[in-house]
Amino acid sequence: MRYAFLISYDGTHFYGSQRQKSLRTVQSVLEETAEKVFGAPVKAAFSGRTDAGVHAAGQVCHLDGETGIPAEKLREAFNRLLPDDLKVLRSAAAPEGFDCTRGARRKTYCYRFYCAESVLPLLERYAVRLEGAPDLDAMRAACALFEGEHDFAAFRATGSSAKTTVRTIYALSVDRLTAYGGTMYEIRVTGNGFLYNMVRILAGELYAIGCGKATEEDVLAAFETGERTRLFKTLPARGLTMERVEYESPLFGI
Repeated sequence: MRYAFLISYDGTHFYGSQRQKSLRTVQSVLEETAEKVFGAPVKAAFSGRTDAGVHAAGQVCHLDGETGIPAEKLREAFNRLLPDDLKVLRSAAAPEGFDCTRGARRKTYCYRFYCAESVLPLLERYAVRLEGAPDLDAMRAACALFEGEHDFAAFRATGSSAKTTVRTIYALSVDRLTAYGGTMYEIRVTGNGFLYNMVRILAGELYAIGCGKATEEDVLAAFETGERTRLFKTLPARGLTMERVEYESPLFGI
């Protein structure tokens, strides 16, 4: 039987979501726990990969196994065994033919950075401290450049294995708030899929525009040429959180 899980994790001490030899990953920890619950080896699949240090508030995965535990109670069975930095939020019997990777229709990520005179310990784990005071209006105005369907070839890191670099951004927003004495910026983006490091590069470009280190013309040139060098640097992984994955039909009644 196939089960769907909604999971959350703090990526600080994980070497990404996908299994890697001799390294602690979300997949390895989840599969080790699943083997204890199901009594047999289990392989987990994810809606998408997250890199080392990236967090998840709403990652979706599926796994196959046989157990007498009701699907909705698997959450409790897993959470008794999982570490504090990885938990199952919801569990359910997956619809027939469900594949959490291929079936994903929209994904939402949030990138957080803050500006302060010194490192703020209560923000540093999930956000990145950057210099300056970016212009919020300039960043918001630039969001329109990215929305819609574009070739995001310039917004991917070396090593991307994607067959196509065309992606659609459905929504992109920037919000600013005050937290623990610092000014926090939240860049939230929803799309049909993302290239390797695409959100971190996009967030860096919005920050650069807000600081006057880049212009809208730089973005248009990057779209036209596909050249990564036209854009600002890739921001660190710890500021990125996978927030939500959407499918054609709700999986967990939400």
